[in-house]
Amino acid sequence: MNLRKYILSILWIFCALSPGFAAQKPLARKGVLDLRGNSFSTNIELKGQWRFYWKELLKPSQELQQKGRMVDFPFRWTDYQINGKTLPSFGYASYELQVLLDKNAPALRLQMPDVYSAYHLYINGELALQDGTVSEQAKGFIPHWEVKFLNIKPGTDTLNFMLQIANFAHKKGGMTSSMVLGDKNKVGLERRRIEAIDLLLTGCLIMGGFFFLGLYLLGNRDKAILLFSLYSIVYSYRIIGTDNYVLHTLIPDVSWYLTLRLEYLSLFLGICLFGLYTKALYPEDSSKWFSNSVTAICLSFCTATLLLPPLYFTQLINPFLLVTVLCLVYIPYVYTKAYKKGRPGAVYALASCIALMSVFAISLLNYYLLLPKLQLTSFLGYVAFFFLQSLVLSHRVSFQLKKAREEAELGLIAKSEFLSTMSHEIRTPLNAVIGMSHLLLQKNPREDQRKELDVMLFSANNLLAIVNDILDYNKIEAGKITFEHIEMDLASIARNIVSGLQSAAQDRNIELRLHIDPNLKHKLMGDPTRTSQIITNLVHNAIKFTLEGYVALNICLREQTDTHAKLSVEVKDTGIGISPEKQKLIFERFTQADSSTSRGFGGTGLGLAICKKLLELQQSSLQLVSEPGKGANFFFIQEFEKSTKTVEQQTMENKTPGEADKPFTGISILLVEDNAMNVLVAQNFLQRWGAKVDVAVNGMEAVEKLMPEKHRLILMDLNMPVMDGYEAAVKIRKLGIRTPILALTANLPHEIEERALRSGINDIVVKPFLPDELYRKVLHHINIAE
Repeated sequence: MNLRKYILSILWIFCALSPGFAAQKPLARKGVLDLRGNSFSTNIELKGQWRFYWKELLKPSQELQQKGRMVDFPFRWTDYQINGKTLPSFGYASYELQVLLDKNAPALRLQMPDVYSAYHLYINGELALQDGTVSEQAKGFIPHWEVKFLNIKPGTDTLNFMLQIANFAHKKGGMTSSMVLGDKNKVGLERRRIEAIDLLLTGCLIMGGFFFLGLYLLGNRDKAILLFSLYSIVYSYRIIGTDNYVLHTLIPDVSWYLTLRLEYLSLFLGICLFGLYTKALYPEDSSKWFSNSVTAICLSFCTATLLLPPLYFTQLINPFLLVTVLCLVYIPYVYTKAYKKGRPGAVYALASCIALMSVFAISLLNYYLLLPKLQLTSFLGYVAFFFLQSLVLSHRVSFQLKKAREEAELGLIAKSEFLSTMSHEIRTPLNAVIGMSHLLLQKNPREDQRKELDVMLFSANNLLAIVNDILDYNKIEAGKITFEHIEMDLASIARNIVSGLQSAAQDRNIELRLHIDPNLKHKLMGDPTRTSQIITNLVHNAIKFTLEGYVALNICLREQTDTHAKLSVEVKDTGIGISPEKQKLIFERFTQADSSTSRGFGGTGLGLAICKKLLELQQSSLQLVSEPGKGANFFFIQEFEKSTKTVEQQTMENKTPGEADKPFTGISILLVEDNAMNVLVAQNFLQRWGAKVDVAVNGMEAVEKLMPEKHRLILMDLNMPVMDGYEAAVKIRKLGIRTPILALTANLPHEIEERALRSGINDIVVKPFLPDELYRKVLHHINIAE
């Protein structure tokens, strides 16, 4: 007795010893199954001794043939011997059974399972059910698999079954599942439950597979996600197209040869895909040799399934089960290694293996007829497996997103540090260029020299503007930009902007106009620096793209109350204009209306983007009306709080002194700077304003040279050798010296202001500085010190 029969015998004996077993499971004896007196409270499987006629397709008759051999039905032909010889899988046979019923039995229904591979079922001499076409030879034989039902006529007391089965296609022949007879309202309920579970699980797998496929295609190009999506889609056929063959019920006319190939392909390809998925999931813990070997075997089996007749490729299932068992051992081994090493989602992967192994164990035992299908248990195992695998991938995606976010944050930090370093390195030499240009212009140069100095100063300011644009946009993106809320004279700002850009307009032979609403008589509360930046960008942009005509800056008072004023700021030009399809594009960073624009007119394409962002952060918006060839009109409407002060003339503090003015006469200033060119620039300006300047080249020398009774102000560079400006300021404050300290630095204020404040530094002057800015800051802190 082989192992399978031994286990079956033990299971049968165990069941036979169970209370009420005989009553619950009546068996046919000598071709007769007596169900008289049975209440059909449970469905009856038509098992037991049937008459068997090998190589005979008997004609149905009302009377039993009373010949043939008794066999335990159902069984596969390849498991049965006649005269010491095992029957082949190819062949045909007839089965005969008589069922005795009570005439007053409840309405009954018969459930007929699929067979290998076609049958005709006659009941009481009439063809009752048919699946495929039986024949005594391969010609004319048509295989098909489908579960079917038949309602028994009420009052029938005898059912004479004649079942003809033929197989000329599959490696298995005969029948492995039992026919079921029972109450009409109960038979079929189990089948519908099975179909519902299979359809639900198939739908879940397909939807899950397409979800992960979409995730792969539209975003995360993770190979593991792609392989799992393909595995889910392929394996969904195993649920609906095998075992219970629900697909055959849904599509009765589907080709048996096609579905059989799909059944085997889904198995071979499914194992292949899951092995590759495991390798992609944890490549460092997987064996490349094992994965490649399994892949090669699976693909060779798939090829055989596509090319060979069913008789041959259906025989591959036994050797392939060995591959399956090896994978069932190998995959948990990989997941265990991954779990021990703390890989992302490994705990869920390991738990999913337990669920999968239980499902495969049930399938294998059912395949060898050692267990019933236990479909609900298998369903729960499948759900647990795919849910846990989804958690693995979700954890993996989350881990990758977290890693990408951390890398992006590090990238932003690196970018900010790079831009800060770039700003410092560019601003330092620009300070000398701009400063020396201003000094030379104040020495009454010849007219030709003045023009050359103007060109040099204009180019230097353009370079500074480009650096400022890039850094400003970086600050806006990082959310680090802040706005002041101080008094500002918008009319004065507008006049200064027009005055400063007048030469640029004259160089292009265009008129630069300014109109300020005469009803604007109050100062406003806002950020003068950012407001000036926005208007300057718009006016400069208009000048740049206007070849002839004019550029007009108009500031109009829309409405006002005692506390607030709503203004419209408009920059209109007669330039090249912008087509409607390009009008949104120009507000994107590093973008201009045409690729040739930057070559023809220059610029980074950041100015308008910065203006738009700055206005949006102040609850306003930049609007545009334009037509190609007819110029452009940029405007925004913004509400400001009104100051209590009216517009006044500029005070002395806001004017840069002329050659004859010496406002700092008798004042000593300590200049701490290691760059000789910057020393020369600052020293020249301060001395022209009457100040006496002492120079220190590092912080330590500054501490040594500082005389509180002499020096009224300290101009301190921050990045110096030996001792930097922060440390020097701390030492000076520890000595109890309260002399004002101004940081003279190429760093951006927001990068250093907190540390500067902690160090005891009073204010910041950013290089390259304009003479009037340096003058106002120095004058302000000297007056405070007095």
